[in-house]
Amino acid sequence: MENKEKAICVWQNPCISRDAIKYFAMLTMFINHVANAFVPPESVWFEVMTDIGYFTAVTMCFFLVEGYQYTHSRKNYALRLLIFALISQVPYVMALQFGMLNMLFTLFFCFLILHVRHRISNGFVRNLLVVLLVLVTLFCDWSLLAAIYTILFDRAAGNRKKQAAAFGFAAVLFALFNWLSYVMQMAPLPALGHALASCLGIVISGIVILCFYNGKKGKRSGRFSKWFFYVFYPAHLLVLGLIRLGLGM
Repeated sequence: MENKEKAICVWQNPCISRDAIKYFAMLTMFINHVANAFVPPESVWFEVMTDIGYFTAVTMCFFLVEGYQYTHSRKNYALRLLIFALISQVPYVMALQFGMLNMLFTLFFCFLILHVRHRISNGFVRNLLVVLLVLVTLFCDWSLLAAIYTILFDRAAGNRKKQAAAFGFAAVLFALFNWLSYVMQMAPLPALGHALASCLGIVISGIVILCFYNGKKGKRSGRFSKWFFYVFYPAHLLVLGLIRLGLGM
């Protein structure tokens, strides 16, 4: 009986909170970053760990759209993203050796895209600014893709079928992006297999959010949860970066 009740809870009354999904997204991001910092790219573990981490970006884009709709102060939301993006940049380069702006900058520009889409009535000006902001993300982690995901989720907001289609399109787009990268290194068929594996994180994110997310914060959500998601990003990158320095990498 207990198992039956749990099954009913999952499918009829989703039981996973926003905070729980975000905590899991932080874990998968951490796994991805550990791989990028320490695991040789030719290792099977590198691909497994980085693929696991692809759950995070699309999840954060989804919740960015939701957060934009429900935040009490959009100005403060944007400032938090920008401030922690600036704080995170040096640890980001230390840990991952990537010559681009970190993911919080990407989310900041995605937030500006949402603001433009919702606040500017002139269609030509709105579309021009959106295109420019999408292009700005070329200098950021998850360039172009995160911005496209944000627009997809914004257009699908409040409609479960459209959200499912948005996750599906996001997965196909990411698989195509990775196939074009892999096919330069290997035969087309193996490249397709690697590309399909890479989009599993996005597919799982869609399943978790669409089937299990209850649309609520955690029962014990408070200031800790709110700030944890900002502080964890630069903190874990700083730790990884210091370990790299200690190892002479």
